[in-house]
Amino acid sequence: MAVITADGLSKAFGSRLAVEGLRFEVGKGEVFGFLGPNGAGKSTTIRLLMGLYHPTAGRATVLGLDPVSDAAAVHRRTGYLPGELALHPRLTGAQLVNYAARARGLTDRSFAGELAERFEVTLDRPVRTLSKGNRQKIGIMLAVMHQPEMLILDEPTSGLDPLMQDEFERLVREFAAGGGTVFLSSHELDQVQRVADRVAIIRDGRLAVTDTVDGLRASAPRTIEFRFAGPADPAWFSALPGVRVRGTGPRQVTLAVRGPVAPVLRVAAAHDVADLTARPADLDELFLAYYRRDAAKEPADAR
Repeated sequence: MAVITADGLSKAFGSRLAVEGLRFEVGKGEVFGFLGPNGAGKSTTIRLLMGLYHPTAGRATVLGLDPVSDAAAVHRRTGYLPGELALHPRLTGAQLVNYAARARGLTDRSFAGELAERFEVTLDRPVRTLSKGNRQKIGIMLAVMHQPEMLILDEPTSGLDPLMQDEFERLVREFAAGGGTVFLSSHELDQVQRVADRVAIIRDGRLAVTDTVDGLRASAPRTIEFRFAGPADPAWFSALPGVRVRGTGPRQVTLAVRGPVAPVLRVAAAHDVADLTARPADLDELFLAYYRRDAAKEPADAR
């Protein structure tokens, strides 16, 4: 069951297209990672899903509803954390939580108390006196405390220390395990690959790829580094199909290998290998590979 759909979703600001022709679906209980650098169109997409922007073309549905015409219903059932969190500077965290609870008609605030304890939220001081991380913890609490059906989170761990980032990841896993859906936009690539079921990479307003993390890794070459007992020559490997030399040293060759590794190992074994390491591409490498693509340049490894 699709909780979020985008069908040709586009948004222009004057003559500039911020996002163009986005097509994707997010299922119930899924954690969907949405990756891209600043200016790629992540926040614009999220604002379209929340009905804060009207699409120039195409359409989106959220929880089966139109986020523009049914914005109030979407907001009731969704927890939203914007990328640029703005909280009233003179109010305390407790005042903000109380205001949000009253606005949502939330009478049972026990879960809000659990969140405050888990994230060590500072509630008794005015927002203007708090650090970025402490303000962010209040934002997470406000987004989640009414136990919505879906979370839409834009850079949610910005400013959090590593312990709180780990706690946030546990919260996301628990939410999805309970049937909730998470749309997670982030620069924290390592975090996304730990919690996301699928990942979309947006580049210049268009989707470059949508796949599972494992699927993306499978489509990318593994890295193999050989260290030899004597001088190394990268030309040993240049004739092998699916192999590209990534780096060299006096006694070292690093390869990007797509396909079977047996031919590579046979060549290396003929030249007195002292040691080798091998690993699959991680999400950081895949992300950078898609962003390095350029028709005027050598195709990136992830192609």
